[in-house]
Amino acid sequence: MARDARKPRKPLALPQWVRKLPPVPSLWSALRRSRLLRRRGARDAAAPSAPLAIPPAPRPYVRALGLAATALAGAWLGLLIVGSVDAPVGPMDTKMALRPSLTGGTKVNVSPLGALELRSHAAPLRLDVDVDQLDQERASALVDHPERLEGLEGEITSDVQAGAGDLALRSAVAVVVGAGALGLAVYRRPRRALAASGLALALLAASGTTAYATWNPKSVLEPKFSGLLAGAPSVVGNARSIVADFDVYQRELARLVTNVTKLYEATSTLPAYQPDPSTTRVLHVSDIHLNPAAWQIIKSLVDQYDIDVIIDTGDTMDHGTSAENGFLDPVRDLGAPYVWVRGNHDSDETQKAVEKLAKEKGSDVHVLDEGVARNVAGLRLAGWGDPQFTPDRSVKPQGDPRERKDGRRLALALRAQRSAGTPVDIAIGHNPVLVKETDGLVPLALAGHTHERSHETLPHKTRLMIQGSTGGGGLRAVEGEKPQKVSASVLYLDRDDGGLQAWDEITLGGLGLTTAEVTRHLAGDEPDSPPSEGPSPSPPSSSPPPSGGPSPGTSGSP
Repeated sequence: MARDARKPRKPLALPQWVRKLPPVPSLWSALRRSRLLRRRGARDAAAPSAPLAIPPAPRPYVRALGLAATALAGAWLGLLIVGSVDAPVGPMDTKMALRPSLTGGTKVNVSPLGALELRSHAAPLRLDVDVDQLDQERASALVDHPERLEGLEGEITSDVQAGAGDLALRSAVAVVVGAGALGLAVYRRPRRALAASGLALALLAASGTTAYATWNPKSVLEPKFSGLLAGAPSVVGNARSIVADFDVYQRELARLVTNVTKLYEATSTLPAYQPDPSTTRVLHVSDIHLNPAAWQIIKSLVDQYDIDVIIDTGDTMDHGTSAENGFLDPVRDLGAPYVWVRGNHDSDETQKAVEKLAKEKGSDVHVLDEGVARNVAGLRLAGWGDPQFTPDRSVKPQGDPRERKDGRRLALALRAQRSAGTPVDIAIGHNPVLVKETDGLVPLALAGHTHERSHETLPHKTRLMIQGSTGGGGLRAVEGEKPQKVSASVLYLDRDDGGLQAWDEITLGGLGLTTAEVTRHLAGDEPDSPPSEGPSPSPPSSSPPPSGGPSPGTSGSP
C-alpha cells in the first residue's frame, strides 16, 4: 500500500546504545575549552615545579674580613712590585723600600757583607735600604776636597729625607693600585675595588702615623750588625776538617772578628757613641773551657778595641788537672793586663799555675781571691774564687748556699774597702749567685758560669753583667744540635769614677761556624730587666741559651 504523501514522515528510531552516548559539545564549546587548556598549560609551565633553595647572604663581618684580607694582600703585592725608589745617599746609590713587618725598624743591607738593623720605630712596616754601589765620582770628590766632609752629615740627612718623601708617595700609589686591582679581580665590582683601595690607603696612613709616634732617634746609636764574610775560613766544614785544620780555623776566626769590627766602622755613617780618649776599655771573657781558639779571639779584640784590661771570670779549664796548665801559656802574649778569678772547673792547681804566671818578671797577670782588692788600669777590682770544684766527684757540691756564704764574705771585704776610703769599682766572681751579694756596694759586678749572656740592675742599683762562653762551651760545643756561640764583651768605663758608659757585645758562630755579630748598648737607655743573650760591634743581639746550661741562680757545672 502506497504511503500517503500528505502525512509527515516519522523520525527514524535510533538504537538504544546510540541514545545513551553523552551529548556532543558544540564547536564553540570545544574551541573555548581548548583555549582554556592552553592557558592553563602555559601557567603551569611558567611556574616551577618545586621551590628553589636560595643560599643565605654572607654575614657582614665575613664580608668585612674578606675585604680587609683582599686589601692587605693587594697592598703587599703593590709594595713588593713597585713600592721602591732609587735614592742617592751621600756617595752611595741606594734603593729604599717599605716591607710588611711585625716588629718594624730599619734594615740597611750592605750585600754581600751583611746588614745593619736599627730599632727606629715600632709599626707593621719595615724600611729596607739596600746599598747598591759607591758612586765613584761623588766618592772621588770627597777624597779630592776633604773640606766637604764637614757638610757630609747634613747632605746625608737631606738625601734620606728626600728619599723618604719619594718613597712615601710611591708606596701610597702602590698600595692603592695593588689593592684596587686585586679587589676588582676578586669581586668584579668597581665599588668593592674602590673600597679595598681606600682601606689599604687608610692602613698605610695608620702605619705611618704609628711609625712617626714611635720614632726613636737614638736607634742609630745602638745598631746591630750581622753578616757572613766571604773571607772567613773555607776549610771549615765538617767535624773532621775542623780537627785536621784547627790551627787555621782559630786564626781565621780571630781575623773574622777584626774584619767585622772594621766593616762596622766603615759602613756606619750614622752618629754613634764615641768613647772619650780617657775611657777605660775592659774586655770581659769567661768559660773558655780549654778552647785554644779563644786566645786568638781575645788577642784580636785587644788589638782592635785598644783594650786596657782583660777580666776573665773563670772556668778557663775543664777538669782542673795539672796536665791542663800548659793551656795558660798564651796569657803572657795577650797584649793587655789579665785579671783572673777561679771558676768551678778551675782547681787549686789551676790557681797556683796562674799565680806562677803572675810572679814572672814583667808579668801583668793578676789573680783575685778572698776579696783582696787590686788596682789595674786605673780600676780598683776585687773578687772571690768559686768555693766549689765540681769536676772532683769525691767532694759533694754544696750548691747555692755555699755561693751565698762566700758572697757575703766578699761583701764584707768591700765594706771594709769603702770604710778605708778606697771603694772598689768592680766586684768579680764566677757564679752570679755569689756576686749578687755585693749589691749596693759596687756600681758593677761581673760573672760567668751560665754560658748565657745577660745583664740586669739589682735592687740596690748594682749592675750585674753575666758573660756567655768565650770558648763556645769547649768540648760541650758538640753536645747539642747546634754549637754554642762564642761570646765576649767590651765595656767602656769612665776613667774618673769608673761608671759604665756603654758596652759592645761580640758574638761569633760556634765551632765550625763563621758568622759574627757586634751590638752596642748605651748605659741607662735599656730596660732594667735582663734581656736575652745578644751581641754586635755597636748594636745589641742575643743568642739562645745552650742546651743544658743552668740558670744564673743555680750552681750547676757548665
